[in-house]
Amino acid sequence: MENLLSIITFIPAVAAAILALFLRGEDEAAQRNAKWVALVATATTFLVSLFVIAGFNPSDTGFQFVEEYDWILGLKYKMGVDGISVLLVMLTTFLMPMVIAACWTVEHRIKEYMIAFLVLETLMLGVFCALDLVLFYVFFEAGLIPMFLIIGIWGGKDRIYASFKFFLYTFLGSVLMLVAMVLMYVQAGTTDMVALLRHDFPSQDMILMGLHIPGGIQTLLFLAFFASFAVKMPMWPVHTWLPDAHVQAPTAGSMVLAAVLLKMGGYGFLRFNLPMFPVGSDVMSDFVLWLSAIAVVYTSLVALAQEDIKKLIAYWSVAHMGFVTMGIFAANQQGIDGAMFQMLSHGFISCALFFCVGVIYDRMHTREISAYGGLVIRMPAYALLMMYFTFANMGLPGTSGFIGEFLAMAGAFQVNTWVAVVAATGVILSPAYALYLYRRVVFGDLIREALKSIPDMDRREKAILAPLVAITLILGIYPKLATDIMGPTVAAMVADYHAALPAVDDARMTME
Repeated sequence: MENLLSIITFIPAVAAAILALFLRGEDEAAQRNAKWVALVATATTFLVSLFVIAGFNPSDTGFQFVEEYDWILGLKYKMGVDGISVLLVMLTTFLMPMVIAACWTVEHRIKEYMIAFLVLETLMLGVFCALDLVLFYVFFEAGLIPMFLIIGIWGGKDRIYASFKFFLYTFLGSVLMLVAMVLMYVQAGTTDMVALLRHDFPSQDMILMGLHIPGGIQTLLFLAFFASFAVKMPMWPVHTWLPDAHVQAPTAGSMVLAAVLLKMGGYGFLRFNLPMFPVGSDVMSDFVLWLSAIAVVYTSLVALAQEDIKKLIAYWSVAHMGFVTMGIFAANQQGIDGAMFQMLSHGFISCALFFCVGVIYDRMHTREISAYGGLVIRMPAYALLMMYFTFANMGLPGTSGFIGEFLAMAGAFQVNTWVAVVAATGVILSPAYALYLYRRVVFGDLIREALKSIPDMDRREKAILAPLVAITLILGIYPKLATDIMGPTVAAMVADYHAALPAVDDARMTME
């Protein structure tokens, strides 16, 4: 099927336009119709995306389903996926119907709420499919707008502060990336990411990438992109916007923020930093590895001190993203496979955990850990599902959470033993704050009057979590479903990266 990636990317945007132009009124029927249009659009997007994964050839390490057209001002509209981006496309399309289903209890400005999520899905998919620098930047930056509105309009009491903090952190981080992109275009003469990845430039006299570049220039380009993606991940110490954003965001907003938006940072490292700037990546690798190890330990300790359920899980997310950056900049097969697997696993599990928080928040309207206790008595189904995803997020063998952490640490161990040892303490700390949270919320005596009549999960809530239970278990038992798709692409990336490293010593001499 021609233009398959564009069809997948813009189905949600078309649905958003339909809602904006043709749906009128604020009555119950109009609100219900808005929800169903959004749900059908996201479900259709997922079904169409199955044609991509079905037709994808893992042995082909290049980009597939490529489409290219003239755009504006001589720029190209170019889309395509490889073994890395196709899995993130599937992650996005798989989760968005559940995100929309989680919006079913929203009662305020429902049409606009659905439009925001539909536009956000289009922009997220565009990031993972874009093969042109300008197109990538447009999708990447435009994604801030719907998320800013979701937090700022439908968030908690401090939503304005959290939404502006989210926007300013991520926007300012991306300014340096834009400067670097302009420099790359001026020197290379193209914005085609495929050409940039292959070091195939029209302007051969002033090449900035690959073996032909002074290490200082490439390191500066690396840092410019790194600044943007580190904030997006987010990495320590530029992570402080995330807990505030999660606490104030509505349930569905937290789900999509943790599950997909954070993965744009990891994807950026794999699409730009590592393959385009191999010399810069090697120069900075020890710095990034230690930042990652510190992030795992520091945010785990901070999580132990939290009294807000969402904030605890938000710091938990930052710790898990530390394993992602550690695996990526180990720059070997195991490390990058582990980082990619961790991104996929974290997407499913964090989406489920934030939904679990939303389930009890909708009933009690508080996220304070001290407000709960004894939920297993009134909510046995909830207690079981919450336990499953808590264990999965801790990295219990047999779940997808174990595979990613294990591979990422194995990859890091081959490069820097002490980084792996320090990061491994996070694996010890994770059960400490996870079980602390679970014990205080679910176990204990049911002594609070407000909890004695709390209802268990309904069919809609169970239906949202059922696919997440299944995929977390399937990938934990049979990880080859993902690794066979990403493996050849990762292997080619690692080979190209190490082929460039003989130039590192010369580059460092040039810097000196």
